[in-house]
Amino acid sequence: MKISKKDALAWFEFFAMLPEEEELMTRQQEIVYATFAQIEAAIDYRNDTLMSEIKNLKTLKDRTFYVGSEDKFPKGCISCLMGTGLSAIRKTNKCNVECKFCYNYGELDNIPPIGEGMWQIGETKFYEKDIDLLLSIHKKPTGVAYVYLEPFMEIEKYYSVIKKFSTAGVHQHLYTNGTLATEETLKALGEAGLNEIRFNLGASNCSDKVIENIKIAKKYIKNVGIETPMTPELFEGFFKKKQAILDTKLDFINCAELHLNENNIGNYDGENMYISRHGYISPTWSRELTLKFMKIADEENWNLVVHDCSNYTKFTRDLNLSSKEGKWFGASEYGCEFSRIPYEAFLPILRDDNFKFLSEEELPEGYKPGELFF
Repeated sequence: MKISKKDALAWFEFFAMLPEEEELMTRQQEIVYATFAQIEAAIDYRNDTLMSEIKNLKTLKDRTFYVGSEDKFPKGCISCLMGTGLSAIRKTNKCNVECKFCYNYGELDNIPPIGEGMWQIGETKFYEKDIDLLLSIHKKPTGVAYVYLEPFMEIEKYYSVIKKFSTAGVHQHLYTNGTLATEETLKALGEAGLNEIRFNLGASNCSDKVIENIKIAKKYIKNVGIETPMTPELFEGFFKKKQAILDTKLDFINCAELHLNENNIGNYDGENMYISRHGYISPTWSRELTLKFMKIADEENWNLVVHDCSNYTKFTRDLNLSSKEGKWFGASEYGCEFSRIPYEAFLPILRDDNFKFLSEEELPEGYKPGELFF
C-alpha cells in the first residue's frame, strides 16, 4: 500500500507511545513497512537524481560507487566487497576521544578488554605465537583490518603482528583518529608492512595535526586515506581546509553513510531518518552530502578516489561475505541494530512539510484507526 504521509504520521505517533514490550498486530506491521517503503522510495529518488548529476560516476561491479582513478580504489574495500570480506583483528579497547557518531558512544569506559598479550581474530582469542598456526591451517584471507578502538593507544604492540601477516602476503589496513600518531610510529608501521592506513578525520574536526600526520603517513605507507562517517560537520570542516588536505597526496576518501544504534541515536534526536531495507537507520543527510561531495571531487578532478560507502555498499558487503563463507543463497547478517524499532525516530521526517512521498493512496479497508483487529 502507498500510505499517505498524514496517515503514516498518525500511526507512528501511536506506535511511539506503545510500551516497549507490546508487539504490533500483523496489519500494524504492514503499516510500518509501508511507511518505511514510502520514506525509502523518496530518499532513493533524491539520491538517484544526485547520482545522475555526477558525470564520471563509476561502480565496482555494481557493488558500490566512486569517482576517481580506479588504481587508487582502496584494496581493503576490494577485499571487503570482492574478496573474503573484512577480517577484523581486535586488540585495543580504549580510545582517547569520544565522537558523537561513534557506535560505542557513552560506553567507551566499559569496553571489554581482549586480554593481556592476546588478539581477537574471527571471534577467537590468539596469542601472537598462535598466528603462524592459524595461517598454516585456515585459508589465507584477502585482507585484514585493525579495528577496536584506537590502535595508537598502544601501537608498539602491533608491529610484530603486522609483520607476520605481511610475510604471509595478507593485505592489511588500520583505522585511527590520527591524533596520537607520530612520524616515528607511522614509519614503524610502514616498515612492519602495513599496506593501508585510514584516518577518521571527523574525529578531530579536521585538525591541522591530523592533516599533517596524513602527509607524513604517505612517506612510509603505500595507501593512505580518510574514512569518516559523512556528517554536516565533516562536510563543512573539510572544505575549510580542502587544499591542505589534498596537498597531503592521500589516495582515497571513504565517505561512510552514518548509521545509528542505541548508543549514538540520541545524539541525532530531531533529525530526519530513514531505514534501509529494514536494516540500518541513518540520517537522510548523510548520503546526500556524500553524493554532493563526490560531484565536487569529480568536477574539480581531485587526484584521488572518493568512495560512496553507503548502506547499499554495506548490504552488498554482507552478501559477499556470506557467499564466500558458503552460506545458503541469500544469507546475510545485514539487519537492524535495534532490538525494538525506535518509531519516535521517524516522527521528524513525517512531520517535515518539505519532505514529500512520491505518491499516496487512501488506506485500504481494515487498516484505518478503529478498524484493526489482527
